[in-house]
Amino acid sequence: MLFTSLFTIVLASLASTVSAQDQFGDITYDAVHNATSIVGTWSSGSRGVQTGSKFADPANMTFNYPATTGVSFSFSDTGFYEIARYRFNSNGSEPTCITGVINWVHGQYSLNANGSITMVPLGDGFQQIQDPCAAVSNFIEVYNQTEYYKGWRIFTDPTDGFKLHLFQFDGSPVAPQFQISTTPNMLPTRMLRNVPTADTVSRRSVSAAPDALISHWMGAVMAVSVMVLTSTTLMLL
Repeated sequence: MLFTSLFTIVLASLASTVSAQDQFGDITYDAVHNATSIVGTWSSGSRGVQTGSKFADPANMTFNYPATTGVSFSFSDTGFYEIARYRFNSNGSEPTCITGVINWVHGQYSLNANGSITMVPLGDGFQQIQDPCAAVSNFIEVYNQTEYYKGWRIFTDPTDGFKLHLFQFDGSPVAPQFQISTTPNMLPTRMLRNVPTADTVSRRSVSAAPDALISHWMGAVMAVSVMVLTSTTLMLL
């Protein structure tokens, strides 16, 4: 009886997991998923953030800071991907505690039957985080997280052409990206530096942040400060 009950619970758990993964249904390569191939380089917004050698130097764990924030994905027809991300995260309780994050990672991807994408890093990804309210305000750390996107769609935008929509594991959308090249602009699809072992500290402080990151962060803080001041003034009128 106990074994039967446990077996029933396991089956129910598996069923719920499969149901959650199949929310978008089995993938069909029609006009929705295949207005064009996902292969190539995609970039959001003003296209200021793009994958490739102009964004990151994994061997030295350094970045070339774009003029604007954004995200860029590249996919090869041999199953490799690369991601470049640059963003600022606001803090509702502390408006001046804006966190700047710049991130690079690459690896291998698979298009799953249920319409999802699984991305497994090669192991040499990294990111820089600047948080003025943290004990260590500016540091670089290893970034090697397997990423799961539960759905994706490619539409044709009448103005900007092919547009890629990705949905994260929880269903939240990634910023729409537009195809800027049918040939992926990627760094070599292999390990690009020696990666420390699990027992080695993978985070290091950056004593002097590059001027670009500081200036962009200061701009974001100033923008938030102006918004707070304006809102306060309007409330007093």
